[in-house]
Amino acid sequence: MDYHTSEEDRYLLRGVSSSKEDVHKAVEKLDKGLFPKAFCKIIPDYLTHDPDYCLVMHADGAGTKSSLAYVYWKETSDLSVWRGIAQDAIVMNTDDLICVGAYDNILLSSTIGRNKHRIPAEVISEIILGNKLFADNMRSYGINITLTGGETADVGDLVNTIIVDSTVCARMKRSEVIDNSGILPSDVIVGLCSYGKAVYEDEYNGGIGSNGLTAGRHDLFSYEVGDKYPESYNNQIPKELAYTGIRQLLEIEPQTGITYGKLLLSPTRTYAPVIKEILSKHRKDIHGIIHCSGGGQTKILNFIEGLSVIKDNLFPLPPLFSELRESSLKNIREMYKVFNMGHRMEICLNREVADSVCEISHSFGVDAKIIGHLEPSKETSVKLITDFGEFVYEK
Repeated sequence: MDYHTSEEDRYLLRGVSSSKEDVHKAVEKLDKGLFPKAFCKIIPDYLTHDPDYCLVMHADGAGTKSSLAYVYWKETSDLSVWRGIAQDAIVMNTDDLICVGAYDNILLSSTIGRNKHRIPAEVISEIILGNKLFADNMRSYGINITLTGGETADVGDLVNTIIVDSTVCARMKRSEVIDNSGILPSDVIVGLCSYGKAVYEDEYNGGIGSNGLTAGRHDLFSYEVGDKYPESYNNQIPKELAYTGIRQLLEIEPQTGITYGKLLLSPTRTYAPVIKEILSKHRKDIHGIIHCSGGGQTKILNFIEGLSVIKDNLFPLPPLFSELRESSLKNIREMYKVFNMGHRMEICLNREVADSVCEISHSFGVDAKIIGHLEPSKETSVKLITDFGEFVYEK
């Protein structure tokens, strides 16, 4: 078999999918909640039965990034990388919630499944500490996250190393929900940068978030990592697709001065403080918010109909993604579906307030700019105009 003819085939052969068509098909007939186009499912407030309020729940996690943390920790004895995994599992939830306008009084439960033979108690303690440190940091910016406990299960028969997940819940006014149904063909799209250093971050962020880490790990790092730590990946992956890169964990990326291991482990950036400030000033002008997680730059296709998205002013490719492309000779078209490629949050809004929104983001040290616009169209699509060519993705 030729493993290099199709990048999408490479991704599927590794046991993952950028668009998860099978999952979407499995849930397509389920009730979509009060606001079918909203980024998260929203249900009535069954707790108080107040018709003016609603509940938002969401579940997500750090994904296979925890496998990379395991390898890095074993190689360096640096327990602090597990704090980043805790943040990954939280932010992949909270930053979905902020897409519907929920950013306060968030309840969070943590779920950990570990192989006890490989993951000792000190790792669990570090993850729990990471939860607390992140919640404390966000509280200083007016984002209140209450840790409600959770579950740590010993599931060595199922898990090679560790899975770190979270579930969140928030209550909000229905009148304040941003549900994406208001996205207009006259809207512009402001993108919030995924890399660099925000004022609420301790160090440079490589920008990868928690999506595409299966491809990221195997495309970036050399076979030696897999040989030394075979428990870090699924041995059903064809050998030709396991750790096929050229980099070592502790090798320094020259532009950032950070090891490739730490760069890929950069904790998923939250945009909650930025979005909170934006909504406090411009909620009525915000028509949709999209978290470019699974599906990358095509994520918006799940929330629009009869519109064409033109992204013609994207951020420069961050050093980490440039390295991933060069290390793996990856199909750049597929990369835009797997990775965020430079911005992980999109805001669809009136052009008149775009500059103000960008200024708010800049005040937090997060670069922002108009990266594109929408147009009416018979076909729902995303068109990317990049330094590497033009790519069109249809719904």
